[in-house]
Amino acid sequence: MFTSNFVGILDFLFPKYCVNCKKLGSYLCSDCFSYISFSEQNTNSRYFSAIAYKGVVRKLIFQFKYKPYLSDLRSVLSDLFYESLIQQEKFMQILETNPILVSIPLHKSRLQKRGYNHAQILAEDLAKRFGLSYVDLLKRVKKTLSQYGLKKDERRKNVAGAFVFINDKQQVIRDRYVFLVDDILTTGATINEATLVLQKAGAKNVWGLALARD
Repeated sequence: MFTSNFVGILDFLFPKYCVNCKKLGSYLCSDCFSYISFSEQNTNSRYFSAIAYKGVVRKLIFQFKYKPYLSDLRSVLSDLFYESLIQQEKFMQILETNPILVSIPLHKSRLQKRGYNHAQILAEDLAKRFGLSYVDLLKRVKKTLSQYGLKKDERRKNVAGAFVFINDKQQVIRDRYVFLVDDILTTGATINEATLVLQKAGAKNVWGLALARD
């Protein structure tokens, strides 16, 4: 009773508006939800994605990542992520191998500015829903440019050498299957670079998981 009353007070003091149409009630209203395109399964791909990065999805992710940093959008985005993945047969088959979840890390300067790693939040939520382990295994040692607007080769060069493995966690990853989580997949340059680091550290196989695909 106390919890529901407290939530009601918060909603009154800090009302939620749809990020797309500004309708009062939630961050994603039912009308705008209907505009979201869910990703089709590609059985030959090393990546899984949930939704298409366009329209209302762009606005949702932007509000999740940038000021005013609506971190409580996590439940909306995690729901979309989860509901799409469970419809993909290949993903569900890999799930049976009991993989661990790892997120693409932020550079410490960007993490300090934002206060949280959006990819980590998504990965932790997925781990809870699927009953899997989430582990921090990567560190970002290179302050890269934003990948937005860069060409494919520029993206690859931008993230080259950006990640290192956290050395005292070799036993965690050895011969394990890994789901590597990020928010947006475009060319796959970031996930590919991080995958090389995880495989060198002993991962048996790595698949990329992205909330949205551009």
